[in-house]
Amino acid sequence: MIRLENVSVAYEQFGRTFKAVDRVSLDVRKGEFLGIVGTSGAGKSTLVRTINLLQRPTSGKVFIKDQEITSLKGRELSKLRQNIGMIFQHFNLIKNASVFDNVAFALKASDTPKAEIAPRVTELLKLVGLEKYERSYPNDLSGGQKQRVAIARALANSPEILLCDEATSALDPDNTQEVIQSLVKIKDSYPITVVFITHQMEVAKSLFDRVAVMSKGRIVEVGSSYQIFSRPESTEAQKLVKRSLSYSLPEEVKKQAGDLYQIVFKEESAYEPTIAEISRKLSVDLSIIAGGIEYIQKKPLGSLVVSLSRSLDANKKREVLDFLNQRAFVSEYKEL
Repeated sequence: MIRLENVSVAYEQFGRTFKAVDRVSLDVRKGEFLGIVGTSGAGKSTLVRTINLLQRPTSGKVFIKDQEITSLKGRELSKLRQNIGMIFQHFNLIKNASVFDNVAFALKASDTPKAEIAPRVTELLKLVGLEKYERSYPNDLSGGQKQRVAIARALANSPEILLCDEATSALDPDNTQEVIQSLVKIKDSYPITVVFITHQMEVAKSLFDRVAVMSKGRIVEVGSSYQIFSRPESTEAQKLVKRSLSYSLPEEVKKQAGDLYQIVFKEESAYEPTIAEISRKLSVDLSIIAGGIEYIQKKPLGSLVVSLSRSLDANKKREVLDFLNQRAFVSEYKEL
């Protein structure tokens, strides 16, 4: 559906060339929810804006449905953008227009026949759970509700592609969940391809089919959401995942505990009595300091912080860590 080939975006800054996006190649499959994650400044927003040419690449090519679009202008570009909806961190609603009229605006702008506008707006507001708010105004709505209006507006002309640029970043956790639930419903109801930019790994757990990790303008890792969380390979992915699975421990606990390790168990190993096995087979007791199990793409992912006695000799300690590494992803505990 979307293909980027060696896309770069460069700026002149203080007499030097700065590459916000550096030779990125990426395929987005038809009908998938692809998340692009990374810290601020990684180049995520710049990259996603090359897909609808809000940001023209300095070099490289962008394809939509096998059509190279990089040089499109004028009417051809306008026609392309009608097939690509976009929502932003800030909702950009018309303040003095009702919820109904905000969504209808996109239909009127595309010359939709008048008789078709009201039924389509009603359908979209029902989809995002706002059918009771069509006569309300933006100032009457929560942040999550405003973003859901923006989603409905972006879907008004039935685009095949939806771009989401930090769509939940300005929202609190409850409103973020509202938006995620609306997008999940859209995913189940519409044959739409979504590219979602975020630095919030909690969103990645709930929503994406695949995740692309960006760092310093480059894609450094791509995999299924579960793969990225359960066995991240790149340094950047490991940092992001560790931060999302981290536990904040009281200083007293950290002082009294032994050597601390974080263990991530995936799939069947999340249910196995690994800690009990270590005690039984290696005669070493591990203390569980924090932990839990969550589900990503309907698969279990367990995370524990454990304490290993500092009095343990080096060989025995290595034996325990080797045992764990055969069953899980293990790293020294560091609070982020």
